[in-house]
Amino acid sequence: MEQKPPVEKNRIYIINITGQTHEGMGVGKIEGYTVFVEGAISGEKVRIKIVKVLKNYSYGKLLELIEASPFRVEPPCPIVKRCGGCQIQHMSYEGQLNYKTRVVKDAIERIGGLKDIVVHDTCGMEDPWYYRNKAQFPVGIKDGQIHIGFYASRSHEIIDTDVCMIQDKINDEVLELVRDFIKKYNINIYDENTGKGLIRHVMTRKGFKTGEVMVCIVINGDDMPHRNVLVETLKQNIIGLKTVVLNINKKNTNVIMGEQNEVIYGEGFIYDYIGEFKFKISPHSFFQVNPVQTEVLYNRALEHAGLTGKEIVIDAYCGIGTISLFLSKKAKKVYGVEIVGQAIEDAKANAKINGVENTEFILGESETVIPKLYQEGVKADVVVVDPPRKGCDEKLLKIICKMAPERVVYVSCNPSTLARDLKYLSERGYEVKEVQPVDQFPQTVHVESIILMTYCGSEGKK
Repeated sequence: MEQKPPVEKNRIYIINITGQTHEGMGVGKIEGYTVFVEGAISGEKVRIKIVKVLKNYSYGKLLELIEASPFRVEPPCPIVKRCGGCQIQHMSYEGQLNYKTRVVKDAIERIGGLKDIVVHDTCGMEDPWYYRNKAQFPVGIKDGQIHIGFYASRSHEIIDTDVCMIQDKINDEVLELVRDFIKKYNINIYDENTGKGLIRHVMTRKGFKTGEVMVCIVINGDDMPHRNVLVETLKQNIIGLKTVVLNINKKNTNVIMGEQNEVIYGEGFIYDYIGEFKFKISPHSFFQVNPVQTEVLYNRALEHAGLTGKEIVIDAYCGIGTISLFLSKKAKKVYGVEIVGQAIEDAKANAKINGVENTEFILGESETVIPKLYQEGVKADVVVVDPPRKGCDEKLLKIICKMAPERVVYVSCNPSTLARDLKYLSERGYEVKEVQPVDQFPQTVHVESIILMTYCGSEGKK
């Protein structure tokens, strides 16, 4: 007979929170049965109400703190409980860094099966607020009112936002102007349920070192009425405005950006620096959102690469060439590989802007291009990978092991897929030397990590 869970829906319980998930939820046990509690912190004793019961676990709503964590703070943002942007603002910054270190360690041990790995304390920021250089705001209508902001957690309900404490402050000014423009000229707003309406998103980028600002309006159509008025308004009020772009997205999709851009002011891009390198950033460019921590991350990548000027380096998932250019300072040659065509064009332009001549950027899937390079006789001494959240394709990991570079530098934004890939490489001749989590995304559960692996066995050539 199947055992019944030891909790009932809508009943009140008192539990001790013994851990937190990678999504930030507190975890406790009732008679060995797992209960997840949003908003609870490891080490707390809480009173909860069970709101959902499943076979192996349940969800509880936090009702009362009986014993609070020393890392608990009052979130400064007034809409943090409704907005899905910041999941752990109720934790002190020290508590956030400790939590992220534990998440990375736990993934490497539990998923990767790797024990006694050196995982350094998460590298944090001096000021963990207003750090994002890019923001994407959905636009909608609710009860006849314009809502521009962020989606609520696990929904498409737009939480109207006047101020965001993790975005650059220029965004607040842009949103106010766009909101007034929509009202004044009665511009249609997109309804994702019907697929009708015009304005879908407002996207902004700011160069933190240059001060240059891009405003991109995502529309469900070919043009926007009174667009010249909006441009003039932005020019008069936004310090550093360099370009305004209409992005055309007429597909019924959750993907924010369409493929086509129409530049209605400026040149369609801005510039910013990471370290000594200058980068051209277009609407579709992948460019790390936290420039302060990105410099920390890339300097560590350069250090891990251990370059002397004689090495061939392959940079998989190279984006617009950010890491490639950093590595070019001390490498003989860097090959950057990226599947997004515009990113490759930007990478080539960025190399030219910076006078870098020892890089070559190739369009295509890393798992397809890199085996071809190997067949053509390119033997990398160092391979750097910075994949999307899904991690590396197994074909890429396979060719890395066959190529057997002395060092692999892995930059990851997802501890779970990182751990999976480290396990694969560790079983085929590579040793994880050290792991450095870097807090690219304060106030959120996301964490970036950079890992050095060295080749130590003939298995890598199989």
